[in-house]
Amino acid sequence: MSSECLFCRIVAGAIPAKVVHETDTVLAFQDVNPQAPTHVLVIPKEHYPDAATMANADPALAGEVLATAGEAAKISGVDASGYRLVFNTGADATQTVFHVHCHVIGGRAMTWPPG
Repeated sequence: MSSECLFCRIVAGAIPAKVVHETDTVLAFQDVNPQAPTHVLVIPKEHYPDAATMANADPALAGEVLATAGEAAKISGVDASGYRLVFNTGADATQTVFHVHCHVIGGRAMTWPPG
């Protein structure tokens, strides 16, 4: 855990978040700057800078992040209508918090290409 990382501070309880779902190793909470009616962030409680690093270090944790994303979609009521999962990795992909996080975005029609 990094004391300078925004998401590590949320995990530690130093910064409040509207929690959607939580397990022993993963936290899902509402994005403070939502891009759709449903916009939940799913993070591992352990600090990894990006999705590839997490998947290489702990494939089971990567699977739990994905499973929690599905559960967050269900809790948020977008599982039947559809939702998008997004992992931004690196500055060119607009990753601004370098703690891996999955965006669960739904509640409206999505367009393609996304960016």
